[in-house]
Amino acid sequence: MFGRPSRNAVSMPIAQGLYDPTREHDGCGMGFVAHLRGARSHEVVHNALLLLANLDHRSAVGSDASSSDGSGMLLQIPHAFFRAASAESSIALPEAGQYGVGMFFLPRDRVTRLTVEREVEAIALAHGCRPLGWRDVPVNEQHVGLAAGRTRPCIRQLFLVPEGVDLDAHEGSPFERTLYVIRRNIEKTARRLTVTAEEEETYVASLSSRTIVYKGLVGPTQLGAFYPDLVDPLAASGLALVHSRFSTNTFPSWSRAHPYRFLCHNGEINTLSGNLRSMSVHEEQMSSPRLPDIHELFPLIDAGQSDSASLDNALELLVQAGRSLPHAMMMLIPEAWEGDVNMPPERRAFFEFHASLMEAWDGPAAVAFTDGRRIGAMLDRNGLRPGRYVVTDDDFVILASEAGALPVPIENVRAKGRLRPGNMLLVNTTQGRIVDGGELKSELAGLHPYQRWIAEQRIRLVERDAVSVTQPDPRELTQQQVVFGYTGEDLQMLLAPMATTGEEPIGSMGNDTPPAALSERPQLLFGYFRQQFAQVTNPAIDPIREQLVMSLGMNLGPRRNLLDATPEHARQIRIEQPVLTAATFAALSESQLRPTILPALFRAAEGARALESAIEALCVSAAAAARSGSELLVLSDA
Repeated sequence: MFGRPSRNAVSMPIAQGLYDPTREHDGCGMGFVAHLRGARSHEVVHNALLLLANLDHRSAVGSDASSSDGSGMLLQIPHAFFRAASAESSIALPEAGQYGVGMFFLPRDRVTRLTVEREVEAIALAHGCRPLGWRDVPVNEQHVGLAAGRTRPCIRQLFLVPEGVDLDAHEGSPFERTLYVIRRNIEKTARRLTVTAEEEETYVASLSSRTIVYKGLVGPTQLGAFYPDLVDPLAASGLALVHSRFSTNTFPSWSRAHPYRFLCHNGEINTLSGNLRSMSVHEEQMSSPRLPDIHELFPLIDAGQSDSASLDNALELLVQAGRSLPHAMMMLIPEAWEGDVNMPPERRAFFEFHASLMEAWDGPAAVAFTDGRRIGAMLDRNGLRPGRYVVTDDDFVILASEAGALPVPIENVRAKGRLRPGNMLLVNTTQGRIVDGGELKSELAGLHPYQRWIAEQRIRLVERDAVSVTQPDPRELTQQQVVFGYTGEDLQMLLAPMATTGEEPIGSMGNDTPPAALSERPQLLFGYFRQQFAQVTNPAIDPIREQLVMSLGMNLGPRRNLLDATPEHARQIRIEQPVLTAATFAALSESQLRPTILPALFRAAEGARALESAIEALCVSAAAAARSGSELLVLSDA
């Protein structure tokens, strides 16, 4: 994306006071239409538009009913259509698959736009791709609302051909990887180019030799009317992914409409902030022979994106670095494996090993995804968002976030069903079949000897039977409780029931404690983390009744290259919960990870300056400990 956020765009309110626009939540609608054998036709595109229109109730609208939260479609590149349309712009296209198409949202100001386009062309040439020319995408402005119209970009397509880049059409195409690198460099390099305050940043909706994305701040019933390309009979595809947006974690904008380059989803990723920090940490160790200059792509996930855009960035990285589409999705959104006693051990080992590489992108979500050859969908481990599918006698597969989104005569239904928690439906159009989720997991579980790697590398904690624990003086204990902000209510309503029954008290569901800034009482530090996590899901989650799909377990230890898989990746400690007993803490302190204890103290009487200096000193000490070989840092108040 180029430039800076618009200050005048009504769709982009700024953070002010205690209001944070990143804390918005709600739900969307999504689905896809695909031919089982990948036969391309305009019928697929037409039916996808009908499916999208029937999800209109899933999309929010603004004060003027024509300004929607957005909708869009991802489809295979319609070569016959582009060959005819590009000829009108004096662009001679080569054969199908031998060129890439970029869908660009550009500034409407002509001078700025030309500057951006020259920058884009220079980046493409520097990475071995020659621009053939730009095409103005026809749009019908009558189908854009007033609010959306104020930020509507100039929409153009760029055609690129490779020079010296392998055109291998199989999985892991070097041309696709080159286009990925070009797009990431465009997004990075050209941010220094500004746009007028009335417009959004420049944005690359897609850049691929396989797929293209048409989307924007138009309603689900308006997409085909706004983009005449989609209703042209020559616009043919073997699959089409559609989305009707109700802005979930961010406010609506042209760039935040779905689909993205690989996926769209209905729901939210509750663990987003942790996932983003984890990906940032991974960059330090990240390398891949498929992406030799990966450092030029950092940061891999840009700040300020929606949860779905961030998930899409993570997915495309894993795929471009060599993992298959279903493999990458199972890394990102694993099924619940810890409490499933019926899961085959080799499958359990697959998920346990990958938990050492990446924390799950977790939350109530139904995700649909495609790489242009395979298309599929899966649910989160709790199954809190629906997914219904139908397979017809004439080999069409239809999936949507609700049943009946695209009417099919009952006599034409070959099979139908629903997605189950943590499970996947995958349509492989090159093989002409639907691949069962169990088959996929068994195949992936056999890629490496994950069981042996875990058995050989996992660090086991050896807890001593008796650990001496100094009993504090009651007066000192009361003083400590006051210092750390405990109240009588905490002791009576929360801690006492937990100590007595070993269960989470019912009164702890959710969090209605006022933010620290609005409270007259000192707040516990971990209360902040609790408020961050206690988001509303529908329905509410009960960790006691739903322990099969919930876990407090976590891995401790060094994070290695995310884009590789070696036995050493499993060299971590697995603990069952974050609350450490004296025995567990003692075992951690003596573990093979060479722990270093760092004091996290400051003189309260010296105020904020002392806190700031203490944090800076703590960071310096932590970096020094890591450089000296410590693989586990312990922050202590002792």
